[in-house]
Amino acid sequence: MNLQALTGTAQALVAPGKGLLAMDESTGTCNRRFAAAGIATTAEMRRAYRELLLTAPGLGACISGVILYDETIRQARADGTPFVKVAQDAGLIVGIKVDTGAQDLAGHPGEKVTEGLDGLRERLQAYAGMGARFAKWRGVIAVDGALLPTATCIEAHAHALARYAALCQEAGLVPVVEPEVLMDGGHTRQRCQEVTESVLRCVFEQLVRQGVALEATILKPNMVTAGLDCAVWDTAAEVAQATLQCLRRTVPAAVPGIAFLSGGQAGEVASHRLNEIHLGAAAPWPLSFSFARALQHPALDIWAGRDANRAAAQQALLHRARCNSAALKGQYGAAMEVP
Repeated sequence: MNLQALTGTAQALVAPGKGLLAMDESTGTCNRRFAAAGIATTAEMRRAYRELLLTAPGLGACISGVILYDETIRQARADGTPFVKVAQDAGLIVGIKVDTGAQDLAGHPGEKVTEGLDGLRERLQAYAGMGARFAKWRGVIAVDGALLPTATCIEAHAHALARYAALCQEAGLVPVVEPEVLMDGGHTRQRCQEVTESVLRCVFEQLVRQGVALEATILKPNMVTAGLDCAVWDTAAEVAQATLQCLRRTVPAAVPGIAFLSGGQAGEVASHRLNEIHLGAAAPWPLSFSFARALQHPALDIWAGRDANRAAAQQALLHRARCNSAALKGQYGAAMEVP
């Protein structure tokens, strides 16, 4: 493991004013979104859409890296240029999603565990050979009143995330560690904070236990918010305060950066909350973003599978990227959303 090189990559991923574009949807997830938008669910349409994202002019001004899916890292532009080279030429660091998805946690109804550790060492080495410099693994933790998550579920995810992270660093890849406390349900912001703190404490205990270099590890957590079905709506200031308090209590200062996931939040909401977080007291780590739908959704709707809409769709993607870049400086406001 070349710790200096890994640390340099980690720091570049959270460079000032930049975040990650997560375009690592599985084939099934991508097809479901295409179907909802009336787009043909074919490999060629998935390729065309990913080309649209990667070739948006000036994307590198606000985006430091892109997280790809196994299908995507093997695809190319219509002219034959591999997507990895397209990203690199645009100044983007290439990442890869390496978990194989969540499955039911045996003996624990309503809870999931992420799989994909079998054969991971070899897959990571192969992805590094393709040009990837970082990877991502997502663990999903459901909240259901005081019953879920169980300690078993939290520990299972923490152990898997730490094993994945250690293997990443062995292969020369920076691990993006994503323990996501889901927004599904009616839990309060206070319950989300309680669960998130428990999850992060367990994750970092496992990372240290398994010899992961924290200086070369990026954390991708949820913001601390109430569940989508909660009767009480959190203000952006409340989300920011709870999120920062949670992170200060649980995340070591050695971590080079934190990139928030959007977790199903609308693009404008995610940007507003990200901005409010940056108006709070100084944090010991750079705070960035790693958004999927909160960046992509408007572009996908505009594109709708039609090449004539390509330029407008790219502008929609760039607009959301610029909004989030502004939020990282505490400069995002409602006026930015006015056409």
